[in-house]
Amino acid sequence: MNHHSISDRTSADTLTERLKGINIYLIGMMGVGKSTIGKLLQSHLKYGFCDTDAVIEQVAKKKITDIFNDEGETAFRDLETQVLEEVCAYTRLVIATGGGIVERSKNWSYLHYGLTIWLDAPLETILSRVASDEGDRPLASQIETRLQKRQPLYSQADLKIDATGTPEAIVEMIITSIPQVLKSDV
Repeated sequence: MNHHSISDRTSADTLTERLKGINIYLIGMMGVGKSTIGKLLQSHLKYGFCDTDAVIEQVAKKKITDIFNDEGETAFRDLETQVLEEVCAYTRLVIATGGGIVERSKNWSYLHYGLTIWLDAPLETILSRVASDEGDRPLASQIETRLQKRQPLYSQADLKIDATGTPEAIVEMIITSIPQVLKSDV
């Protein structure tokens, strides 16, 4: 049985050492599994986990859809930038970000402090995943437009990972791919 598993603690521990505490930012469209993948990755790396959308909801004391509806997208994006700026102050975190975080260039100044991983999935996969969510997600046409607008921004990530497999397989892919983008230890 020569199937490599992440249960091989030594490779995950070595990777954690090589990361030297830098944060890992998961970027990508809603529905690609940033929170699910983030929680799994965090346990393998012995990191903390943070979901910027969840933090925004805690700070604002209301759901993201309500922030959008009551105060507009700009107010939401301002909050998002504020939250990102604050989580940047920490280390050893896997951070799941909102799908649109890449649209503000200021946010990239924070994202570049860590390792950015673009979880990419085809439109069909995203649509089938968000359709199964609660009804407060944007319409399919909006998702397609946003995806087209954001793809060039997402492509600035350090790493692009196909997010169509099982969460375990995706985490495995991330763990084996990270060493290729880390600067070698000098």
